[in-house]
Amino acid sequence: MTKTKKSSNLMTYAGTFGALLILCIVLSIASPNFFKYSNLMSVLKQTSFNALVSTGMLLCLITAGIDLSVGANATFCACLAGMLVQKGMTNSFVLLIVAIVAGTLIGWINGMMLTRLHLPHPFVSTLGMKNVLWGAALIVTSSQMVSFSGMDGVMWLGSATVGGFPVSFIVVIAIYIIMHILLTRTSLGRSIYCCGGNPEAARLSGINSANVLTFCYALSGFMAALAGIVSIGRSGICNGVNATQPYDTDAIAACIIGGASFMGGKGTMIGTMLGALIIAVLRNGFSLLSVSSAVQNLVLGLVIIGAVLLDVTRERMEAKARRLAAK
Repeated sequence: MTKTKKSSNLMTYAGTFGALLILCIVLSIASPNFFKYSNLMSVLKQTSFNALVSTGMLLCLITAGIDLSVGANATFCACLAGMLVQKGMTNSFVLLIVAIVAGTLIGWINGMMLTRLHLPHPFVSTLGMKNVLWGAALIVTSSQMVSFSGMDGVMWLGSATVGGFPVSFIVVIAIYIIMHILLTRTSLGRSIYCCGGNPEAARLSGINSANVLTFCYALSGFMAALAGIVSIGRSGICNGVNATQPYDTDAIAACIIGGASFMGGKGTMIGTMLGALIIAVLRNGFSLLSVSSAVQNLVLGLVIIGAVLLDVTRERMEAKARRLAAK
């Protein structure tokens, strides 16, 4: 990584961390319960789900793509496990494997539609997949909520704590460290950035862009499946209706706030984690202040618009800096 990129990343981290700090200070003043240990642990639990789906979303954004099916994929994987429970399956290991394999397979299909079937921009194909999974989640559970009561093995990841600290967030930290190493220290990571930042250079370098893109979308599906398992532990149920929740927009906002770009070639795990924490703190603050769902949607919509505006402004400033440097 060049000195210029390192400096740019540090500025992004500082700005994002500063925004998170200011948000925490404002909420601590508005609600005395915000800085209670139990509430902070609740924020980390809320962060875990979004942080997992944001991992896959980040890889897709780095390749100048997008995966709008991550939330529906997570819900479908949870509902697929719920269907097996309805049919009498009690083996937690089997339920987990089925959910993970299903999520990864769906991500792989998204990648294949883009690279092998040559569908238009993944916005179209993954939006279609989102609706397919929404319907499938309702069909497999017969539009019923399914309880996982007594299925401790399935619920462990989303419900277990160590000294009050959620295990799910510990897993997220481990995954983010692994993914950070993958993106910054391996040839695959460099290929992912190259495919998004400079496709022509990737082609001339002999990088198999189709395989790299398929890997990114398959990994996005895998992360969505893990998020689905976490959601089971948090709520104790699965519900196909949740496929319509704005999980994908939360993930996009987390990535963009953290420094990723719709233009591709940019984004880091550290920035994405900070972005996911900001989204979780916002949602937690809304709950503490009893803000209506209408106002929540309005504010989060403005946050997303602001994140996109930030991305565009950042791109313009960097383009201007490159032009000045070339003179």
